[in-house]
Amino acid sequence: MPRHADKIGSLLFCPDCGTLLNLPQDGEDEVTCEQCGHQEPASSYENIEIVTRSHPDAFPSPLRQKGKTQTKVHEANEALLKVTEKCPECGHMEAYSQEAQLRSADEGSTIFYTCVKCKFGWRVNN
Repeated sequence: MPRHADKIGSLLFCPDCGTLLNLPQDGEDEVTCEQCGHQEPASSYENIEIVTRSHPDAFPSPLRQKGKTQTKVHEANEALLKVTEKCPECGHMEAYSQEAQLRSADEGSTIFYTCVKCKFGWRVNN
């Protein structure tokens, strides 16, 4: 009876030498192990579920902001965003934000924050 690849998560390893097997290319019925020549059926790759998780603090603050809920606030003819951002002064978790391009065009923008609670202001270079 032929041996089939060992599955660890979404990866398949050669049952003979333990080498990570490549994904089958379109139309291929088998994948050949580059080390020992073992032939693995392409059907071994069917129904593999791939789940990717990231820790909530894995990305810098400006990148996290892109996935958060933002609320527009219109005051004094100026549109501000109310975002979830921790104030470094009082620890409150809401701030108004405004983005500006202060440096040259090939550099990132600057985001200005003002705490909703204590009105402390700070900025982050994006």
